[in-house]
Amino acid sequence: MISKSSIDQVYETARLEEVIGDFVQLKKSGSSFKGLSPFSEERTPSFMVSPVKQIWKDFSTGKGGNVVAFLMEHEHFTYPEAIKYLAKKYNIEIEETEQSNEQKEAQDKRESLYLVSEFASQYFQNILHKTDQGKAIGLSYFKERGFTEETIKKFDLGYSLDQWSAFTDEALKKGYKLEFLEGTGLTIVKDNKHFDRFKGRVLFPIHSMSGRVLGFGGRILTNDKKAAKYLNSPESDLYHKSKVLYGIYHAKQSIAKEDNCYLVEGYTDVIQLHQTGIHNVVSSSGTALTSEQIRLINRLTKNITVLFDGDAAGMRASLRGIDLILEQGMNVKVCSFPEGEDPDSFAKKNTLEELSHYLNENAKDFIQFKASVLYEDSKNDPVKKAETIRDIINSISKIPDRIKKEIYIQECARIMDIREDVLFSTLAQINNKETQGASRTQQNQPKAFDVIKHQEPVKKVDVQYVLERKIIEILLLYGNRTEDFEDLVLKENDKGDLILEPVIHQTKVFEKVFLDLQDDEMEFSNEQFKSLYYKIIETLNQNPEFSSEEFIKNVDAEVGNQITTILMEDERYELSDWNRKDIYPKPKDETIAQLVSDTILSLRCHLIDKKVIGFQQQTMAIKNEVNKSILEEVKEYSGLKRLLSRKLNRVL
Repeated sequence: MISKSSIDQVYETARLEEVIGDFVQLKKSGSSFKGLSPFSEERTPSFMVSPVKQIWKDFSTGKGGNVVAFLMEHEHFTYPEAIKYLAKKYNIEIEETEQSNEQKEAQDKRESLYLVSEFASQYFQNILHKTDQGKAIGLSYFKERGFTEETIKKFDLGYSLDQWSAFTDEALKKGYKLEFLEGTGLTIVKDNKHFDRFKGRVLFPIHSMSGRVLGFGGRILTNDKKAAKYLNSPESDLYHKSKVLYGIYHAKQSIAKEDNCYLVEGYTDVIQLHQTGIHNVVSSSGTALTSEQIRLINRLTKNITVLFDGDAAGMRASLRGIDLILEQGMNVKVCSFPEGEDPDSFAKKNTLEELSHYLNENAKDFIQFKASVLYEDSKNDPVKKAETIRDIINSISKIPDRIKKEIYIQECARIMDIREDVLFSTLAQINNKETQGASRTQQNQPKAFDVIKHQEPVKKVDVQYVLERKIIEILLLYGNRTEDFEDLVLKENDKGDLILEPVIHQTKVFEKVFLDLQDDEMEFSNEQFKSLYYKIIETLNQNPEFSSEEFIKNVDAEVGNQITTILMEDERYELSDWNRKDIYPKPKDETIAQLVSDTILSLRCHLIDKKVIGFQQQTMAIKNEVNKSILEEVKEYSGLKRLLSRKLNRVL
């Protein structure tokens, strides 16, 4: 168990915008930050982070919470794991009791797989640095590649002994279960025998965006033609090769800062570029690029620069991945290296200044690059040239932005020396084929202007729900603030008419709300709000230093998400960038007293309406009988509502 003092210190130190900024590219939006949702596929930001409130809200999925909730949702951490991650990030020493063997065994399968992977990474590093075989074979190989000690340690590189079961035997000896060793793919089990998957290989641990070990890539160092040169961990509950990028943990901050991501093919390409000083680089680990991997980059930047090896065959194979990047609405540049060079070898031979200059000068827009590569094969063959142009137009058709499409069509026409109208016609043909395929599945759906006979009735706004929700928001944001309130006291004037006379007094917001609701015997109709209301009032009454951040920490996840949704409602409208449209809403915290009074008055008016409707229904039920007392009450309530409406500046 982690001590409460350690948890409190973590919460006090951690900055939400910094933590989330490691995973999502955030841009300033008023007093908050916004970015693309890390939980859904979207092109328009709906993810908001409030540094003031220290909470976040994803309006596309409805998820929200504090800094720990984000890590639990995004990284699938348990609560203790999230606390430990934050403690490590902010160099906080945490106090906790030692776990017993029984507690270790009780942890779920996923956590057990993580523990095995972390142990394996540490074991392989120890073998590399502390054994004769590791130093002579593994460490020598890495140093021959030009990697420094600092780089080798930074990327947690390791070595597995060239023995059948050295790692597995050591893991079993340390108490790790064979089922989890097999589950990670580190151990192969056959006929009651077990073997090390990566025996005799140098190891490249593959980390998640938060730095946890998901799997390994292993390179064999012998000339065994029967064995694969590179071997990756098999698919598991932790490792899905189509959803991870090698180097993303070390690159994420630099990608967001530089607003660009370099994409390479291999592990050593990433490490060598990083060592030279290009930190915003990741690799698809030798697998074909996938949509999931692109979306991982899309959280951090909209710009990708693909770095190709110098050989033409490799370039043509990699060009297929560009269409996937374009489909995600991202900007793509391409850079190739001189014949016989790859990112690893080129970075090793050049300084950071030389490498940066080369990348800046030679990174071309994808259409220029694709045209130059394909044109070389087709310039003397009209049929091949036509195929090349169609290939380029097919890539352009993947771009969701219509303006970008048109600009690329113009560029293609210039490069390939062909009329724009021909290219637009070809683009239309490609788009028509795609839409025809989609329309077949939608033939039975109504067209845009078809009359729909059985339309669902428009759902009425639940006024009481909205007002009760607003009261909860006020208490969470301003409950412990002291304000000057103008109370209305109902009095008779000289003529005997009821009038509202204003009286100014100073009090806490939560006391004002509580007393007003109690005086009018107003009860919450929504049970969740009712429970939350009394919990907040009780906390405010006991703790003068109340804060919504502290309150969220002490409620369950479901209630915490509900609170976050309420608190982040204003940030939803910041997504619209009203200031850019010359619309400047007045900040709520400038008119708190008025906000409180208006909300309570509105609730009173609503409840009066309900009362009057109830009386009218009661009168109708009596039919022809005259019920003077009911009519009198209706008259009194109607008069009271007129007074309240005047105060609210409303016309009845």
